[in-house]
Amino acid sequence: MKRVLVIAYYWPPSGGSGVQRWVKMCKYLPSCGWQPVVYTPLNPAVTSTDTTLEADIPPEVEVLKRAILEPGQFAGKTSAAQVTPINSQKKNFKQKLMMWIRGNVFIPDPRIVWVRPSVSFLKRYLKEHPVDIIVSTGPPHSMHLIARKISLEFGIPWVADFRDPWTKMFYFKHLGLGRRASRRHVSLERDVLDHANCVVAVSPLVQEDFKAMTDTRIELITNGFDLCDFDFEARTHFSSDKFTILHAGLFAADGNPSMLWEALAALVREHDDFRRDFRLLLCGKTDRAILESINAAGLGELTRDIGYVDHSKVVALMKKAAVLILPLRKEPEYRATLPGKLFEYLASRRPVLGIGQQDGAMAAILSESGAGTTFDWPQQEKMQAWISEKYLLWKEGKLADNMADISKYERSALARRYAELFNGLLEEK
Repeated sequence: MKRVLVIAYYWPPSGGSGVQRWVKMCKYLPSCGWQPVVYTPLNPAVTSTDTTLEADIPPEVEVLKRAILEPGQFAGKTSAAQVTPINSQKKNFKQKLMMWIRGNVFIPDPRIVWVRPSVSFLKRYLKEHPVDIIVSTGPPHSMHLIARKISLEFGIPWVADFRDPWTKMFYFKHLGLGRRASRRHVSLERDVLDHANCVVAVSPLVQEDFKAMTDTRIELITNGFDLCDFDFEARTHFSSDKFTILHAGLFAADGNPSMLWEALAALVREHDDFRRDFRLLLCGKTDRAILESINAAGLGELTRDIGYVDHSKVVALMKKAAVLILPLRKEPEYRATLPGKLFEYLASRRPVLGIGQQDGAMAAILSESGAGTTFDWPQQEKMQAWISEKYLLWKEGKLADNMADISKYERSALARRYAELFNGLLEEK
């Protein structure tokens, strides 16, 4: 079996969307003839844990863990409910200082201190345990710098996997970068794009951006869903005692859909049956500002915030919901973004109410799959009408699954795409 070295900061027992892409890839790559060797920190700075994801790691996967020293370990912990968004103007002095240090001192990110010891360790390891391909997945983009040095040392083909962009990420302009730091970020990004044998983007619009920046081959391999996590039998109609509208995952203040809360509040005020049936369920880390906005709209008594739960429970809750909501952050760069939760929303086969740019990547997938509709942030009346329509269908037991084929987003299919990419790179070598 051929071997691929995967350099990843996020790995179980860490939780969150950043973990799932490569856990699931590693789950299915052995059946495609590739044994993953995962290199990851022993003690990463994590905001959540999810031990259920460890069950997805097959015995063929070899995991190498080395300790990491991160500057953030000395900064103290902050409550998730009190996290100030990176693009917020309401930062205190300490937050502004930490942001400046993060952007101007630790380039490209605080994990840069792990690059040198990782390169030294992997050089020793690979001399006795060779691999055929290297994959680095970022952010954090320091993982790409480790892979760059190892690929150069051993002549091993290297794939740079970007779960998010680098200098075109929405928060980049909010880091308070000086001229030197900004040039350094751009230089490092260009070095990675130009020297990788292949770059992988998770969104077609990000793929277009990368193609304009380099002559390196740019492939599109999106995020997806694991069919094993979902049971589609007997789900042509949805039945529940409550018309539950669910948001799953991180809910940041800069993605607060205030007009959605107003639309729901109007339905609650105007229709007694809707008020009796409706519940808003928040599953994941929700910023305090979101909860304050919900309460201000008069929906507090009809809202349940259960916080972060294991991935398996998230899937079960999505399948039981009547409607899923997916608001993007209010940043122009988010037009190119495909949130990881989008694909599991598709797999749950529930109607999706998207909020964001109507010409963006998310809107395109919701439209082509028939999974839902994307509204612009101010479109309260249209959101209200859409929800009212879904509610009436739910009342009549006719909230049917009319989605198109989404099998191309299955994790097993995406792993096969990666295996084909690896095999092609070896043939070119």
